[in-house]
Amino acid sequence: MLSKTPIQHVYLAAGATDLRKSIDGLAAIIQMSFQLNPFSSNLFVFCNRKRDKLKILHWDHNGFWLYYRRLEKGVFQWPDERTPGPLCITPRQFSWLLDGLSFEQKQAHEQVSAKIMV
Repeated sequence: MLSKTPIQHVYLAAGATDLRKSIDGLAAIIQMSFQLNPFSSNLFVFCNRKRDKLKILHWDHNGFWLYYRRLEKGVFQWPDERTPGPLCITPRQFSWLLDGLSFEQKQAHEQVSAKIMV
């Protein structure tokens, strides 16, 4: 990301969001529906109904960044509308989500026990 502000948290808006909304509409959702501050150094992520597009809103110093990502194939592993409120995930889980993986996995790789060869 182009922002120089360190990211504290990543919030996912569960379910589908109308991505015709721009900065002001998404900031209103963050304030009114989530009771969070859109001017914080958090990422707020929204997904469309087909789960192939994301919009990410981020405040940086004196203005908003609005990122848009569209998949040509596949879909994002997105939480459905039954998930209560915004879902807070780690930046690492967010990277997994952007790579098309589930953010709910317990770990990136299977545990391998180290054996010492003598």
